[in-house]
Amino acid sequence: MAFRYRSRHISLVGLIYLIIGVFVAWDRGYIDVPLLRQVGSALLAIFLWILILLGVDLHIHA
Repeated sequence: MAFRYRSRHISLVGLIYLIIGVFVAWDRGYIDVPLLRQVGSALLAIFLWILILLGVDLHIHA
């Protein structure tokens, strides 16, 4: 008996849609550099949380 695994892949149209959405949000001021720094710091804190417990500052500064 053969098993088929369905994996979800984003289509080319979906990828283009997301890229255009990010561009429009950036152009209209919904996304800016301080927001990107905050998101980047948050992602670093999530993935490297052990360093925070050791006292490392993961905030992204200009």
